[in-house]
Amino acid sequence: MNTIELTCIGCPLGCPLTVTMEANEVIEVKGNTCPKGATYAKKEVTNPTRIVTSTVRVTGGTCQMLNVKTASDIPKDKIFACAEALKRVVLTAPVRIGDVVLENVAGTGVNVVAARNISAL
Repeated sequence: MNTIELTCIGCPLGCPLTVTMEANEVIEVKGNTCPKGATYAKKEVTNPTRIVTSTVRVTGGTCQMLNVKTASDIPKDKIFACAEALKRVVLTAPVRIGDVVLENVAGTGVNVVAARNISAL
């Protein structure tokens, strides 16, 4: 058996979690004070994912940079590929919140979307 220590990010409490695993299967989660802790721990040790937030360049707008985020979480091992892909994105204003900025980022099936509006000059 193997144990992994984590700090839960499922809610503001930040509970210290201990996950017991056997043959890549979660046997037990201890330390969580709410159900979100057990869910987070199981996912984090078997298939860790993250929502990525970043910025991309914009031309012809009231701002030169646009806040963007993945529409849902992506595998943790795809974060750097996502960041590299976003470095190459340059948009032309106007941009509306929710507009797809980059489709299927890093082959994850997840789109990157605008997180704010930018008006054209």
